[in-house]
Amino acid sequence: MATTTDERLRRWRLVLGGEADGTGCALRGRDAAMDGALAALYRGAPEEGGRGARGGRRSAGLGGSAPQVARWLGDIREYFPSTVVQLMQQDAIARLGLERLLLEPEMLEAVEPDVHLVGTLLSLKHALPETTRETARAVVGKVVADLERRLADRTRATLGGALDRSAKVNRPRHRDIDWDRTIRANLKNYLPEHGTVVPERLVGYARAQRAVKKDVILCIDQSGSMAPSVVHSAVFGAVLASMRTLDTRLVVFDTSVVDLTEQLTDPVDVLFATQLGGGTDINRALAYCQSRITRPSETVVVLISDLYEGGIRDGMLKRVAAMKAAGVQFIALLALSDEGAPAYDHAHAAALAALGAPAFACTPDAFPEIMAAAIEKRPLPVPDQGV
Repeated sequence: MATTTDERLRRWRLVLGGEADGTGCALRGRDAAMDGALAALYRGAPEEGGRGARGGRRSAGLGGSAPQVARWLGDIREYFPSTVVQLMQQDAIARLGLERLLLEPEMLEAVEPDVHLVGTLLSLKHALPETTRETARAVVGKVVADLERRLADRTRATLGGALDRSAKVNRPRHRDIDWDRTIRANLKNYLPEHGTVVPERLVGYARAQRAVKKDVILCIDQSGSMAPSVVHSAVFGAVLASMRTLDTRLVVFDTSVVDLTEQLTDPVDVLFATQLGGGTDINRALAYCQSRITRPSETVVVLISDLYEGGIRDGMLKRVAAMKAAGVQFIALLALSDEGAPAYDHAHAAALAALGAPAFACTPDAFPEIMAAAIEKRPLPVPDQGV
């Protein structure tokens, strides 16, 4: 019982993070080192202009020394799991002006690469000195490679199946008949006295030369708040572009529109070609995408944006309505990340929903199934946070 009480006191001491916290528990060894790493970020004398911790009132005590911060980064990687390290790095960037230190190659080598760090590096890319650019590119490349390993195979398998199913025909040649699906489709015509099924409807696969390619247009908002979505979109764009049965286009926008389709073979090149920050003109971006649609009934347009429109609101909605009326499968994602629904324009989301295009946040793991549903022209599996 005493051991359980001591463990509770120890945990409360680590959470409260102060000598006069009322627990009476002294930390030693690894616990003391962990507490010191936390204290460097979340405790100390308030710095001038400090923004404070996540919902807290304390400021940090790391100071501006690059070697000191590099040692601290090494410490937190030793004491905490990578998910916690990434969270602490985000707080360090927000609280300590860590962006300035990321311009040094030694600092980039010390950090834990993650999607948020990539967003920070992309926003700093024009300030990166020559000596740091290759290191920054290597950091971005590691995150992209990790995402590809996690997402690529499942995406190709899910969408490959959807494309196969969308190519099925109901008047196949004999050698193209899918007998399993044909039997299941005609079970209602079973004749027990004959012990057989009457195949009123034949189901089969289209011959390879008749299979219809699908066009996919990813239209990505590159305003600063969308950084994780931009990173995931670049990875998915490259994966989709690698599928011969898809013709994929990647368009990024703020108040201007840039078509990055030619760079889709390397998502790292795509990311370094983006320009995070700036305004938002969704209407102009959709106008460009609309002008590139040649086969509406075989096209999927994915708009990824928080919908804070700085352009012509009515124009944006009219373009969405026109695309849907022409047969385009239109998807509106408020975010493509693991962070849930972001802040977004609720009025615009409601207006899109009224047009039959519900806007919702989507995780990278759920994205393949969303795309599969659009390709097969079946209802989208909208999560609970959908508008």
